[in-house]
Amino acid sequence: MGSIISLTAADGHQFSAYQSGPADAKAGVVVIQEIFGVNQHIRNMADRLAAEGFLAIAPALFDRAERGVELGYTGDDVAAGRTLRGKVPDDGAMRDIEAAAAALGGIPAGIVGYCYGGTIAWWGATRTKSFKAASGWYGGGVAGTATEVPGCPVQLHFGEKDTGIPMSDVDKVRAAQPGVDIFVYAGAQHGFGCDERASFSAPDAALAQSRTVAFFRQHLVG
Repeated sequence: MGSIISLTAADGHQFSAYQSGPADAKAGVVVIQEIFGVNQHIRNMADRLAAEGFLAIAPALFDRAERGVELGYTGDDVAAGRTLRGKVPDDGAMRDIEAAAAALGGIPAGIVGYCYGGTIAWWGATRTKSFKAASGWYGGGVAGTATEVPGCPVQLHFGEKDTGIPMSDVDKVRAAQPGVDIFVYAGAQHGFGCDERASFSAPDAALAQSRTVAFFRQHLVG
């Protein structure tokens, strides 16, 4: 459905991205990967937003460490993904998402991310001025930066049974950010939105997706 494009960040770094959606879209969304690269799951999520009428771009943030990364969800893949994540500087990731937003061509831009990308989506709201709305799914780094000030509307999605993001972390974010819409999915685990994971929960994924799409329609399209 989509295609691979090449982007250049402000520091001159060239990287790939997956693009999907209508050329005449009225709004766009930057789709941020998990620690597994721009794999089939992330391309699928971009395609789903494209089917809703958005122009979606998923930048390959791991290109700063290793190009062409597409991991699965085994224990070895998790270990490899964490290693790669540690090699990507946070400021580099910010430059890359800003370049992806610019590649949307000036239409209103949102950002959505999953796992690692959930944290990046939060930072997209707090550390850049590129986005008019941000949706973060189970971002493990949000609680540690919960006092940062978002410059656009934000919604966050967490699984109640996420062993990596305890409810105490969610409570910390809620206390620091009373203006942020925070959704907790009862019984859901980390990665509940990915149908390639054992933790996938179809009802919760569908609800989170519908909330994300409605949120972007409200703040990007009006």
